[in-house]
Amino acid sequence: MQVTSLSVLFALPFLGIAVPTTLYKRQNATSTCQKTDVAILGAGTAGITAAQALSNASVTDFLVVEYNGVIGGRVAHTTFGKSPKGSGYTVELGANWVQGLVTTGGPENPIWTLAQLYNLTNTYSNYSSIETFNENGTADFTDLINDFGDAYSTLEQDAGYILSDNLQDRSVRSGLSLAGWKPRMDKEAEAVEWWQWDWEYAYTPEQSSQEFGIVNYNTTFYQYSDANNYVFDSRGFNAFIRGEASTFLTANDSRLLLNTIVTNISYSESGVTVYNQDGSCISADYAICTFSLGVLQSDSVTFSPVLPSWKQMGIETFSMGTYTKIFLQFPPDQVFWNTSIQFFLYADPDERGYYPVWQSLDGPGFLPGSGIIFVTVVQDQSYVVEAQDDDTTKAQVLAVLRKMFGAANVPDPIAFLYPRWSLEPWAYGSYSNWPPGTSLEMHQNLRANVGRLYFAGEATSSEYYGFLHGAWFEGQAVGMEIADCLTKGTNCSGEVDYPLLHGTTPTSEYDAANGWEVTSFQTNSF
Repeated sequence: MQVTSLSVLFALPFLGIAVPTTLYKRQNATSTCQKTDVAILGAGTAGITAAQALSNASVTDFLVVEYNGVIGGRVAHTTFGKSPKGSGYTVELGANWVQGLVTTGGPENPIWTLAQLYNLTNTYSNYSSIETFNENGTADFTDLINDFGDAYSTLEQDAGYILSDNLQDRSVRSGLSLAGWKPRMDKEAEAVEWWQWDWEYAYTPEQSSQEFGIVNYNTTFYQYSDANNYVFDSRGFNAFIRGEASTFLTANDSRLLLNTIVTNISYSESGVTVYNQDGSCISADYAICTFSLGVLQSDSVTFSPVLPSWKQMGIETFSMGTYTKIFLQFPPDQVFWNTSIQFFLYADPDERGYYPVWQSLDGPGFLPGSGIIFVTVVQDQSYVVEAQDDDTTKAQVLAVLRKMFGAANVPDPIAFLYPRWSLEPWAYGSYSNWPPGTSLEMHQNLRANVGRLYFAGEATSSEYYGFLHGAWFEGQAVGMEIADCLTKGTNCSGEVDYPLLHGTTPTSEYDAANGWEVTSFQTNSF
C-alpha cells in the first residue's frame, strides 16, 4: 500500500528546506471562538492517534491544531544531496527507527504494524557490524562492548530488585559502578558507554534512572523483539501518520488547522478555551495537549489558571533530550569507508561524546552508491552544534573523519545538513528521559489531566517514554477516555494525581491508572 495522495512540498522555515505536507487547510480566524467537542493540540503521532480514536468511537466533532504546515511532529524528513535521478535522497531528521518489532507468539509493536501496512522501506540495524577508531585511526576496542554487556546484566538485575522491593532508585552511573564498570578517564571505554547508553537515551548515565531506564528498555525490546529497523522510505517515515490521518480526515478537511500557533490554554472543570497567535480561539468541551515536554517547559504556551504546583513539578522534573543527526554526502566514487560495515565508533582523546557514532547509508540494504554517512551527537554536544553555524560544524566533523580514515582519504562533502531541534519553538528537543530518583507518582503528575485538559505524548508514557510507540499508546488511551466521556455518559473523574509525593511509589500503584500496562519483567523476545 502506497500513501502518496494529499502530499505536496512545504518549506519549513526552521530548517530552510522542503518537507512533505498535506493539502488540508485551516479555517480563517473569526471574532468568536470556534466551538468543538475536543481540541487536539499537535498533529504528531499522539495527536493523530488521539483523533483517530475519537473518530473510531464516532466522535467526529473535533479540531486538530498544528503549529507547522505539516502533520507528523517530530517524525520529520527532508530531501538531501544528489541522487542519480537528480531528486536527492530522503533522510529522517527526527524519529528514524522502528524499535522492537514482534516476537513469534507475542505482541506486536503498533509502529511495526503500521510500517508494514504502509510498506515503509526499512532495514535491520546490525549493531554487531561496527568498527572502532581513535585519534590515530583504526583501534580495535570492541572487547569493551562485551565488558559493558556484562556490567549491564548486573545493572538490569539490580533494577528488578529496586522495582519489586520498592527500593530507592539511583542513577545508571551508580548502578554501573556497583556492577564494576568504571570508565573513569578511559576514552575508549567512555566511547563504548556512549554507544550503549547515551546514543539511546540522549543523556548520560549520571542523568538517567536505573529503575526506569531498564523498565523502558525491557518493555520494548524484551516484549516485542531486540530488533531496531532503520526507516529510509522515499515518502518519509511519517507516511504512516499521514496514512492514518487520511482514514478519518479528507483533503481540505476544516477540522485540521495547520500553521496555527497556540499561545494560551484556559482550562476548567467545564471546558477548555485555546487562544492562538493569529487572534483566533477555540472553545472545546475537552482538550488534549500533545506538546513536547520541551515546549511545556519553555513557557511559550501559558495556562490559565496557572497549572497547580504538582503539575508544574511533574513537568519540570523530567528531562527533554536532544538528538542531532549530521548528514554528509561525499562523491560516490570517493567513498573512503568500508560500506559493508554499518557503524563506526570514534573515541575522542579529549571529550566524551565528541562526534562518536557514525552510520553509513551507502551500503547493502540502505542507499548503496549514495555516498551518505551521518554522525549523531546528543544533549550538551547537540547544544553546541545547534548553536553554531554549519561551516564550523562541518570543519569539526571533517577533522574527526580525517583522524579516523586519514586526511588524504577524506574529500570535502558535496552536501551537508543537520536540524536544530533544541532551538525549534514547537519542539525544543527530541524526546524525553527519566532522571534518577524520580518516582512513578511524579511521572503520573506529568501525565495527569487538569480539569478538562488532558495530556498525551511520548513523555507521558511511563513505560515507553522516548519511543514512538509510547506516543501512539498515550494518544490512543486519552482519545478513548474522552470518547467514553462524550458518548457513554461515563463519570469522567479524570486521571489520578499526587499533590503529596513520597520517596518511592508503592508497588500496588504500578497499575494501569498510573500508565503501567504491562510488566517490565518481559521474556517474550528470549
